[in-house]
Amino acid sequence: MMRGGMGNMNNMLKQMQKMQKKMEEAQEELGQKTIEGTAGGGMVTVVVSGHKQVLEVKIKEEVVDPDDIEMLQDLVLAATNDALKKAEELTASTMGQFTKGMNLPGGLF
Repeated sequence: MMRGGMGNMNNMLKQMQKMQKKMEEAQEELGQKTIEGTAGGGMVTVVVSGHKQVLEVKIKEEVVDPDDIEMLQDLVLAATNDALKKAEELTASTMGQFTKGMNLPGGLF
């Protein structure tokens, strides 16, 4: 009886290791993805990686108004938040497949 129990334990460990490897691969793939956020109808574009690092900020010339720096700051902020929100959703859908059915403590991913 005890022997069977150990075999199941080993099987479970192997499954966990396989899953861990798949999770690491998924994390790596996420880091290679790029997500765009925009504001002002495309006047400001912010590109982030799947790991939520800002890679690029593009600002169209016509939106640059020295008399209204605040508007430009707001657009950059909005585009950045848009990109980060999309990156967060991508992470949730990519990594969510691993946490389904597992009772992991909240906030692990």
